[in-house]
Amino acid sequence: MSFAPVINALAIPNEALVDQRVPKKLLLEQGTPTAADKRQIQDGIEEMTWVAALKPINIGVPAFRDEAREYLEIAVLTVALRSTAKPPRLIELIHRAIPYPLVLVTEHRGAVNLSLAHKRWSQGEAGKVVIEDVRQLSLNPDTPSSEEAAFFASVAVSRLPGRDLFALYEGLLERLAALEAARITGIFAPPESTERASALRGGLDIHAQLRRDLAILRARADKEKQLNRRVELNIEIKRLEAELAATQRTL
Repeated sequence: MSFAPVINALAIPNEALVDQRVPKKLLLEQGTPTAADKRQIQDGIEEMTWVAALKPINIGVPAFRDEAREYLEIAVLTVALRSTAKPPRLIELIHRAIPYPLVLVTEHRGAVNLSLAHKRWSQGEAGKVVIEDVRQLSLNPDTPSSEEAAFFASVAVSRLPGRDLFALYEGLLERLAALEAARITGIFAPPESTERASALRGGLDIHAQLRRDLAILRARADKEKQLNRRVELNIEIKRLEAELAATQRTL
């Protein structure tokens, strides 16, 4: 698999392209990684490329500032990970190290992942930026499903909200959540309001937690020898299945 289909879908203006390799040293110096994190960065990253810098001057979208955050530009990076890498932690470390909101496309063992995370000022350290929830999803850019094809068709920079850079980045997050929901419902439908976007992300989190809880309960029920206890577990499984179905209808 390659990064090209994902980057091409963004339809980034030529003026915003950077196409420069990023040294691992940048990650090692930023984000205060632990000794273990530093080893992951050194051993897990094959190549990191700064693809583009989306700024007011090159995409015509104003910067954003309020009491919580300042978005002067959005960085687009691709990162090739080695087979021995641990992607979840490395993805978080990369988001922490880059001071701008980041569109991060990673590749690991042939699988492509897109991740996004809002950033805000640290409440504990003046001048420091911290990440909020990292939202990520695996993609099949070479052989996209119908839902993924609809997602790729919706993420061109010119089609995203253009009020300011925060709105543009939030628009990408909304479309990522819509794709995650579409894999459950079969329908790709970006949220039409901020309230709907928040409810969708909350519903997806609940849905994921219910699926994890169900997997644990089913495994316990399969191993349970006592009939009474197995009945209790099956009742709880039925309850969670009903809750899961109800949550799915809200997506």
